[in-house]
Amino acid sequence: MQSEIRKELLDAFTTAGESFLSGQYLAEFIGCSRTAVWKHIEELRKEGFELEAVRNKGYRIVKTPEKITADEIRLGLTTKFIGRNIHYEESVESTQKIAHRLASENALEGTVIIAEEQLSGRGRMDRKWHSPKYTGIWMSLILRPNIPLPKAPQLTLLAAVAIVQAIEEMTDLIPEIKWPNDILINGKKVTGILTELQAEADRIHSIIIGIGINVNQQKEDFPLELQETASSLFIENGDPIPRSYLIKNIFKQFEKLYLLYLDQGFFPIKLLWEGYCISIGKHIRARTVTNTIEGKALGITDDGVLKLEDKTGVIHYVYSADIEL
Repeated sequence: MQSEIRKELLDAFTTAGESFLSGQYLAEFIGCSRTAVWKHIEELRKEGFELEAVRNKGYRIVKTPEKITADEIRLGLTTKFIGRNIHYEESVESTQKIAHRLASENALEGTVIIAEEQLSGRGRMDRKWHSPKYTGIWMSLILRPNIPLPKAPQLTLLAAVAIVQAIEEMTDLIPEIKWPNDILINGKKVTGILTELQAEADRIHSIIIGIGINVNQQKEDFPLELQETASSLFIENGDPIPRSYLIKNIFKQFEKLYLLYLDQGFFPIKLLWEGYCISIGKHIRARTVTNTIEGKALGITDDGVLKLEDKTGVIHYVYSADIEL
């Protein structure tokens, strides 16, 4: 009940924008007492929200906290279901682990797990993902699409497009996608995406998309072995990025693309993805679990599988690999 009151309160402030809302209006809008409204406003202040209170006018939010909080994300959120349920932690081993547990406990579709820090963040093939506190976006999203099992990897490509569009909308940067799950800026990796399933042989129970974005790190925040290959939006953009705004923008773009995908299939997502992909038309090396293939990247199939033409003209279909340009 308390969390529902908080959601309603933040929805009211979101709708109001810079206008004042009276305590009486808020109590009637939410369906609680004015004392309950006052209590939740004080809780928001403790979280770092700055609220202006004017006699006979009411309250308005004039500044939001520097840290990411669930309430900060909810303020201004325009989605219908992506990000409407947020599980927030200051520090976790991995948001993916929590997401798997919540998904198995029937968490609603669109539930997001967000942390300020991951102690054991990981990417594809169990590689460690460096997730320092208060610098990036470390989150996992639970989805429950009614799609065949082989189509699940398409959601990785959809997520990449959503993130690229969100970055483009907030900065002057030009992000590029390297198949299947890396987002690069000026040739350096700023984002990784990890998609995992809870499924039976013929049915998907949930798809969990882990997203790690280097947002406000400086070069010295990265381990030495990553400083030449990894970067952050701050390093490439020259200005810090408000992380909560980027999160909300990603949710907005993701929900729009996800609903398009459920309605029209993968093809419109494929066209968008290919427009951002850095690999297409270039000579690449694909390292799979069993071998290494070199050749020209022709694009992806309608299912999201990479098409690679070797020097003999044979076309290989690559489902999972590390790509080197």
